[in-house]
Amino acid sequence: MQTLVVTQDENRIDRQTIMQAGEIIRNGGLVAFPTETVYGLGGDGLNPDSSRKIYAAKGRPSDNPLIIHIYRMEDLQVLVKEIPDNAKKLAEAFWPGPLTMILPKADLVPKETTGGLDTVAVRMPSHKVALAFIEAAGGFVAAPSANLSGKPSPTLAKYVVEDMDGRIDMIIDGGDIAIGLESTIVDLTGDVPMILRPGYITLDMLKDVLGEVKCDPTLLDGDCKERPKAPGMRYRHYAPKGDMLIVDGEAEAVVREINRCVADSRKRGFKTGVIATGENADKYEADVVKVVGGRNEETAIAASLYRILREFDDEEVDAIYSESFATDGIGQAIMNRLLKAAGHKYKQIREEE
Repeated sequence: MQTLVVTQDENRIDRQTIMQAGEIIRNGGLVAFPTETVYGLGGDGLNPDSSRKIYAAKGRPSDNPLIIHIYRMEDLQVLVKEIPDNAKKLAEAFWPGPLTMILPKADLVPKETTGGLDTVAVRMPSHKVALAFIEAAGGFVAAPSANLSGKPSPTLAKYVVEDMDGRIDMIIDGGDIAIGLESTIVDLTGDVPMILRPGYITLDMLKDVLGEVKCDPTLLDGDCKERPKAPGMRYRHYAPKGDMLIVDGEAEAVVREINRCVADSRKRGFKTGVIATGENADKYEADVVKVVGGRNEETAIAASLYRILREFDDEEVDAIYSESFATDGIGQAIMNRLLKAAGHKYKQIREEE
């Protein structure tokens, strides 16, 4: 298959190109497109064959549900059995935006799209190109991230091309992605809303709208004996090719431990890399040091994390060491992705060490 790559500017959308992309979806094909979170791999959410094609293109397990993207609020009622008050409140507060809601699905939604579940995940992105594309595609675009399963999600179109060239019909290059982490997923099917995947919309933001909200206990705890409620979180995600370790503790102790690990890895012939905050970057002795942002710049850290993981792959780094980050606010989503990328390999440094 030859993959067509086109460019789109949010401020000057080429309607002819968008209509061409929409026609591909309506005819059962696949198109990668930009959103405010990461690039998505889109197919017709109401066509079971399109969903099968998405799973095949990504190498994604078929029990890992796809999110259906819509471009207007009234289309939510087509996808779900009913819209509860909590869903209306969240949509009013955060749509269009980086929030996905899980609700009981309508019969129209095929189980190939929902991973065999009786629920459906729905969101309305805020990216103007995404909204125009979804409308042109018929209004219901199923889309996971546009990467091979297990790899870091793409925030640049070049990484979509790297993973998907020859596998899908079209890639829409919309430039750099603003947020850089996938949408927050909230399950509204239980008695208390539950975050199944943290993102830019934080726990506190959700509580401000709904009151009581809880988190899946497995989000940050690799030793938790419970199974993640979201099927997709059971699989390895966001992982670079190199082995990765997260080191937590006081700043000076973390620098010492990472440099010790770097020296040990070098002795074994490995190329080393460090994910560092700007405050500590010049203290590390690795072959490659990537500045993810300032320690208190959560939005910058989120926006650059996946790009940095991909760059380590480009530079063939064998052993990666990362500073840890606070887990409040967006930090919860950052640490969730880092821990998944590292296979939950995490070391806590205490002062006596």
